[in-house]
Amino acid sequence: MATPADDARRRGRAVGISILRKGAAMNVVKYLKSNKVKFELRHHPARYTAQEVAAAEHITGEEVAKVVILKADDRTVMCVLSATCIVDMDKAKKALGAAKVALATEDEMAALFPDCEVGAMPPFGAEYDLETYVDEHLAEDETILIPAGTHEDSVLLAWADYQRLARPKVVPLAVHTA
Repeated sequence: MATPADDARRRGRAVGISILRKGAAMNVVKYLKSNKVKFELRHHPARYTAQEVAAAEHITGEEVAKVVILKADDRTVMCVLSATCIVDMDKAKKALGAAKVALATEDEMAALFPDCEVGAMPPFGAEYDLETYVDEHLAEDETILIPAGTHEDSVLLAWADYQRLARPKVVPLAVHTA
């Protein structure tokens, strides 16, 4: 059975821990090193949900960041929240100042993040010219585990370092599911 990584390779997308930086591919690890960030690269068997990643890494889902791409009126935004949360669309409308909010489709995400596996996008929205919003629950953690572009790779780093690099707006976006 073909995996999402196999599908990405067939469609010609690069598979690896890289993100776009204004048109040029950039490795997440190099990005963090160049910004003098202490981090730990974690490799694990393919996991397709943030909760599965948490289980594989033996940490709570509250420490694992997941990226949700929203269409807010006429703009696309990146939202980052804990694995234990889901986006509350009413909260998102208010936080984003939007009349209408909807989830982006997988095709839209594939177009926005051509060098990442869909669902494994790193939470650095500015590197993709997207505004980044982080749910207030995730901002309470000292360290967070973030997706690194593939379903097999994650990066553990300090919240303060992530916040310094991503410069997200911290707002109420989500509700806990667990």
